[in-house]
Amino acid sequence: MPPTDASTDAGTVPATERAADFATDTGPRSGPGSGSGASTDSEDTLDLRLPDELIALFAGEAGTRGGATGDVTAGDMGDVSGGDIGDVSGQARGERPRTAENPAVVPADDLLDRVGGWGPTGTPVGVFHLVPVRVERDLTLIARWMNDPAVAAFWELAGPESVAEAHLRRQLEGDGRSVPCLGMLDGTPMSYWEIYRADLDLLARHYPARPHDTGIHLLIGGVANRGRGLGSTLLRAVADHVLDKRPSCARVVAEPDLRNTPSVSAFLSAGFRFSAEVDLPDKRAALMVRDRALRDLL
Repeated sequence: MPPTDASTDAGTVPATERAADFATDTGPRSGPGSGSGASTDSEDTLDLRLPDELIALFAGEAGTRGGATGDVTAGDMGDVSGGDIGDVSGQARGERPRTAENPAVVPADDLLDRVGGWGPTGTPVGVFHLVPVRVERDLTLIARWMNDPAVAAFWELAGPESVAEAHLRRQLEGDGRSVPCLGMLDGTPMSYWEIYRADLDLLARHYPARPHDTGIHLLIGGVANRGRGLGSTLLRAVADHVLDKRPSCARVVAEPDLRNTPSVSAFLSAGFRFSAEVDLPDKRAALMVRDRALRDLL
């Protein structure tokens, strides 16, 4: 957003930031598609068993098509590179499908262990809180951030508010595998996040995904908050928060553009390790991984 817009930057906490462009490169512009991924290190190689949730979602969709079978394509899943998650379950919006193991319909956010209830977490720069987006409350602010040229270059959501609104509603009205959030630092909105199930995302086609892998997209909204290390501090805090609140999740992943060296460096400073180079439809990405087993070492 323009640096003269005091309504966005006012009240944020001064902190250290590593690179001005860091937070603008973690968004979903260049997300998963049909390209082939690069080989990964042996540490990440294992038998790729589809998670039960994904099998249930596919089964639900097949049922709504009269029992037709076939591959689930990118068109079925939606364009997750732009956050277009879509409702592929065949159930009512905002609900998970009924299965033998899941006879009752549960809220969609259960796919991410109820992000909205995670609560605040302490960080070296203040108290940070992920608050799920409400379109009627947050659209104007998020659209303003998306129209910042530095952000628009990676997220490609510049334009009238309707562009950002469509992006948000596709997640909010989908099956719950991605939750858009405002990042509140000491009560002030200063960043936009998407917490998503990487193992249920098309990204999983491009790396050896494990059940409950959780992905992060991030942008820092205010220009004054960029270039001082704030992104690295919050990335570490949020990744650890995910691991604390999702006991079934062993890894937090991200896929910044490989060309954005400051972004990759920021993830490394936040305790992520570089796992592989991954070919996505419109970028070559650095697959960054924060492991539960290594969180106290990195």
